[in-house]
Amino acid sequence: MASEGAMESQSVPDSLSFEEAVSLLEQTVQALESGGLTLAESTAMYERGMKLARICNEMLNSAEARITRIRTTYGEQMRMVAPEDDGFDGMDDVG
Repeated sequence: MASEGAMESQSVPDSLSFEEAVSLLEQTVQALESGGLTLAESTAMYERGMKLARICNEMLNSAEARITRIRTTYGEQMRMVAPEDDGFDGMDDVG
């Protein structure tokens, strides 16, 4: 049977950073892989892991969407800015 601490750790906090969620997911996987849990505890840990994986996936999708918006917004602005004069006029200095 698992300790009280293992049972308490099966809940997923409401507000997590991505790094915290990944850390908890890693801990959950380690607990499942180490064995020694009852079927009920294993099932609860598996459910916790799936919730954490969903949270991580949603955060990654949100970050990807934000990056896409940033690239689109600033990419359009960058196209409007004239390139710096680098002294290259497209013609070889053959003389």
